[in-house]
Amino acid sequence: MRSERALLFVGAHPDDESFGPGATLAKYAAEGVRVVYACATRGEAGTVDTPHLRGFGSVGDLRWAELACAAEQLGLAAVVPLGYRDSGMAGAPDNHHPRALVAAPPEEVTRDVVGTIRAVRPQVVITFDPLGGYRHPDHIAIHAATVRAFHAAEDPHRFPGAGPPFRPQKLYFWVPRRASLRLTVRVLRLLGRDPARVGRNRDVDLADIAAVEFPVHARVRVGRGAVGQKHAAQACHLSQLGGRGAVRRALALAARCRAARDLYMRAHPTPVAGSAAEADLFEGVR
Repeated sequence: MRSERALLFVGAHPDDESFGPGATLAKYAAEGVRVVYACATRGEAGTVDTPHLRGFGSVGDLRWAELACAAEQLGLAAVVPLGYRDSGMAGAPDNHHPRALVAAPPEEVTRDVVGTIRAVRPQVVITFDPLGGYRHPDHIAIHAATVRAFHAAEDPHRFPGAGPPFRPQKLYFWVPRRASLRLTVRVLRLLGRDPARVGRNRDVDLADIAAVEFPVHARVRVGRGAVGQKHAAQACHLSQLGGRGAVRRALALAARCRAARDLYMRAHPTPVAGSAAEADLFEGVR
């Protein structure tokens, strides 16, 4: 029997679900919520070592197969491809590909997210924070499109060809834990690594990201089981783990120092100033 409760995560690449709100997705899937991931691209611009490509026709094929593995580990009901191309980091040649997400007309991307919302009919929608987690152009683009689509999905005059109108009730932005990020920055410096140049291609400024604070309106306790599922899902994305050893070890150390909770900023409904943080993303859902 299909659950009456549904949750939609809208992200940019294969692995965003696992290195982002994966534990939350696993928690709600285990509770019987229909959890769906709408993935904007196939991760074509990801750097992949040649041995990982054996048996695959392209980087996109490999990374989509890794996503299928991760989705199974997390218990997702479905993965919906939005059909855009990975744009790479800011300034990369991939930015100019004709199907790159950052080059797509905003109304087109909004329409596609609206169609997914109307098809899935989720009460709760999750996407990235306004920084896109770590300032990836695709993350920022899909954040903006999801915000627009969340409000447009209920309007019968907007995108009438994208399915019957539906009104989702709550919109959240997954927020990486700043205390953990700051701890990671300190650990990287102790390891002799520059926290302003991390990631596989040394193009992420973790120190800058850790300095940006977002309000937290929900603290979701995910539990050891969901955390274990998230780690198993991360292991599926083997092609994206190379070259990140020190960063991953630092992040793992930071994670062990904190409670097993995922943090969220609530964009809709507008939070009441001074109200207590929610413990459940479905709190108040009709």
